[in-house]
Amino acid sequence: MGRGRVEVRRIENKINRQVTFAKRKNGLLKKAYELSVLCDAEVALIIFSSRGKLHEFCSGSSMAATIEKYQRCTYDVLEVEATQDPKKIQSHYQEYVELKARAESLQRAQRNLLGEDLAELNMEELDQLENKLDKSLRQVRSSKTKFMLGQLDELRKKEDTLLETNNALKRKIEEIDAELQSSWNANAGDRNMIYNNQAAQLQYNFESLNYNDALQIGFNPMATEQQNNLASSAQTGTNRYIPGWML
Repeated sequence: MGRGRVEVRRIENKINRQVTFAKRKNGLLKKAYELSVLCDAEVALIIFSSRGKLHEFCSGSSMAATIEKYQRCTYDVLEVEATQDPKKIQSHYQEYVELKARAESLQRAQRNLLGEDLAELNMEELDQLENKLDKSLRQVRSSKTKFMLGQLDELRKKEDTLLETNNALKRKIEEIDAELQSSWNANAGDRNMIYNNQAAQLQYNFESLNYNDALQIGFNPMATEQQNNLASSAQTGTNRYIPGWML
């Protein structure tokens, strides 16, 4: 998160103003020194505090030499301007005065909008300032409302898009469920058919098995034959022979 914008204005608290002056002065001197070293530039810095105390920095041989160099450059410019047409000079000066007055008026209006220097205004000027503030406030609120409505429209569009995506996913899930259910039913029918075939095969195998007396322990073929003959004689009544083992 970036730092907020710091409003540049006069610090009313005296102690805070002195602390800020000391910090900013040291920073400015450091920047001047770095500029002279990094860029090989001749830098001269002069600062007077609110109490009139002098603070200076010079990267050249001396401050006097740098000031002299500055004056030579300034005088050369003045001499060049002096050689120009006096009417042109007057025109430039008039333009400078007008721009300066306009800048001061704008600065004063800005201070008034911030609630400063209101004691110098009369009732009419205060009414005009109030109307300007009301108009500015309405414009700010209108811009804020438009911005919020734009954000609301974007959120609604996002909501519609998400709903469409959700419905598409729901339909896809239902299709997948239907396919799985159909596959399960088909597999269940196949499994029932296989189970019935296996059950029928097992039933057929059990019914096809014949009882074999020869598998009994102590089986006697002669005794079995005699029993069969006795049974046959008992049914027909024609054979009255009794075997010796029955006596």
